[in-house]
Amino acid sequence: MIKKKHIALFTFLLFSFGNHLFAQDNPDAIALVDDQLENNFYEAMKQRGIENYDKAIVAIQKCIEKEPKNASFQFELGKNYLSLKNYVDAEKAFKKAVELDNKQRWYWNGLYDVYYQTKDYQKSIPIVEKLIEFDGNMREDLVSLYMNTNQHAKALELLKDMESKSKLTSTMEFYKLKIQESNAYSKPQKEQLEEAIKKNPKVEQNYIDLIVLYSSFNQEDKAFEVAKQLEKEIPNSDWAHVSLVKFHLTNNDGENASKSMFKVLDNNRMDLKIKHRVFNEFLIFAVKNPTYLKDIDKAIPYFNDDKEINVAKEVAKFFWKKNDLENATKYFEKGIKKNSDDVEAMGFYLEVVIQKQDFQLVTKKAEEYLESFPTQSDFYFYAGLGYNKLKEFKKAKSTLENGLDFVVENQPLEANFYKQLIISCENLNDKVKKEVYSNKLKQLQK
Repeated sequence: MIKKKHIALFTFLLFSFGNHLFAQDNPDAIALVDDQLENNFYEAMKQRGIENYDKAIVAIQKCIEKEPKNASFQFELGKNYLSLKNYVDAEKAFKKAVELDNKQRWYWNGLYDVYYQTKDYQKSIPIVEKLIEFDGNMREDLVSLYMNTNQHAKALELLKDMESKSKLTSTMEFYKLKIQESNAYSKPQKEQLEEAIKKNPKVEQNYIDLIVLYSSFNQEDKAFEVAKQLEKEIPNSDWAHVSLVKFHLTNNDGENASKSMFKVLDNNRMDLKIKHRVFNEFLIFAVKNPTYLKDIDKAIPYFNDDKEINVAKEVAKFFWKKNDLENATKYFEKGIKKNSDDVEAMGFYLEVVIQKQDFQLVTKKAEEYLESFPTQSDFYFYAGLGYNKLKEFKKAKSTLENGLDFVVENQPLEANFYKQLIISCENLNDKVKKEVYSNKLKQLQK
């Protein structure tokens, strides 16, 4: 059976050679050639679909015999050779396809696949430069290739161009910092930026680049000096507040530290890493000065679009480590509200509620989570433990026995299930089951 993913390609390939077929003079010859080509083509597609690449190659070569200048057939041949890891013949086929028709992106892509899989990054570079004409996002691939071939100057030049047009992705930001941290670039760039600031003290971007450079080297004091200079020359610059937050916190000036923090958080041009650092510094201060926790609540929504870090959850873990159960509960609830699929946060939250000995809430929340995650063994355990504490032993036994089926290769959790089941059975006077679970616990502990 021909796979769906080939349908669009069929249409393209048939269109690419169909018109030429019907330009022949002899009607009988047309039908014969048409049948042969079509049958061989579909045979090639069928064999490729079931991963019989050798047979697909035989069929597509028959098509090439009839249509040696059909680029799409060469492309199909290259794909099959590539699947067999016959890189030499794959390269030849893709090159032939490009020679016949250099306006099809997929033919160039075939060549890139060959060079990438064989780690021939030098050969990849001119191919990706061509692919950029079709898709500007391929510039990231080109940066990676420059990095792999130690062409850092070209990589940095391309990165600066990309950054001038849009925000860099985390990978590209990493490459940029890696280049800047190397001895070949960090010192000259620092000196160039310092010289540029002297010549043009009103150009904000030079200060920003120098702050980011110092921050990447963890030279916060120097970054702060630049920020203070920036504040003096351009008082309305939000970037000055990156380092001013720390300055105000050091001086125990929570009000101005808060103002500076929100200046940073409001700036859409600032990288999330900088915002996280500023927020974390203020959080440490707010824990010691609880009147400023209200600012933490206001700041958390600024990170709602962060796909990697659930800030409310991380704040909750911070308070939990400090044994501040009330705030840990509060921020875990915020974290779960932000991401209703965060099973880990739910587990942490239930642990905190158990520490608070609010067993009514434990059972309520555990049962609620089980509605969405019915195979999550931890939630059965928390519910069962809660019911035991509430002396609802029948419910506890039923819940724990249901959850035991979902415990997989987790001996500590399995042991905790048996301990709670022993409590339930003892209070229900179920001596038989109590003995069963006691023996299982002993066996597990061995």
